Amino acid sequence: MTDTKPTVGWIGAGRMGFQLAKRLLDAGYDVAVYNRTRAKAEPLTEFGATVVDAPVELAGRDIVFSMVSADADLQHVMLGEGGLLTDPDHAPKIVGDASTVSVEASEVVRAAASERGVGFLATPVSGNPSVIAAGKLTVAASGPRESYGEVAPLLATWGRGVTYVGEGEVARIVKIAHNVFLGVVIQSMAEITVLAEKAGVKRADFLAFLNDSVMGSVFSQYKTPALVNLDFTPTFTPVLLQKDFDLGLEAAAKSGVVMPVASLTRNLVAQEVGAGNVEQDFASLILTVARGSGLDIVSEDADVTDGLAAE
Repeated sequence: MTDTKPTVGWIGAGRMGFQLAKRLLDAGYDVAVYNRTRAKAEPLTEFGATVVDAPVELAGRDIVFSMVSADADLQHVMLGEGGLLTDPDHAPKIVGDASTVSVEASEVVRAAASERGVGFLATPVSGNPSVIAAGKLTVAASGPRESYGEVAPLLATWGRGVTYVGEGEVARIVKIAHNVFLGVVIQSMAEITVLAEKAGVKRADFLAFLNDSVMGSVFSQYKTPALVNLDFTPTFTPVLLQKDFDLGLEAAAKSGVVMPVASLTRNLVAQEVGAGNVEQDFASLILTVARGSGLDIVSEDADVTDGLAAE
């Protein structure tokens, strides 16, 4: 890399990837983008990006990030036909992958990158497009410490916090554990909110109390509008949540860690998916809890905040 800002490649311009690539563009980085559906990446040209037709066309960039949906997608964009690491003559100095994938899939890519002399970082994130817009995204990173030192300023543009958690794949476990907790918490929030409502308390009032208490959190505040007004515009679907539960429970089985609460919640989420709830936000779990409790809940149309004032 030069003494000026490194050139950046980006693979995956979905809802999250698009916003993170834009943050890098807004910070003045030269970014070239690949997305399987080119039309989804094209709007980034308005902010200065260039768009390429295959990941391998990013091989000459200093640093390349990826954010894709699943294990197979990561291995394809890195090692498949036209993959980033398939050019025999060129390769980026560092690759950072922000996907939520298994340790095993990440290890395959890491080994291939190492053979090419490429530093490979796992850089999964906590947040969604609204969190990014508020400047509150957080990042966990693992891999070669030297590579992390070079990439840290770029990761810092994504939000408010970057934590280096160690070598190898440990950031994958951090992110998977995070998302398992996410699922357990939303299920618990749904249950206690229905309990309060069935006793005669408005959901808005109960959650206002909860958010002001020591049990309140950025997450409970953020999900309050969905639980109160039943707006389930997706930020994270039950399908994706089930995938992450499965990754977490698989990792737990290999490590000999017992996770009875996570196991039960995973089955509840799987039932939700099996019943056809595949496109709504995962906060829609409250509807199933309410039905099972004999409660017909409706939107309270309350003026409640998600707590995501921009920083």
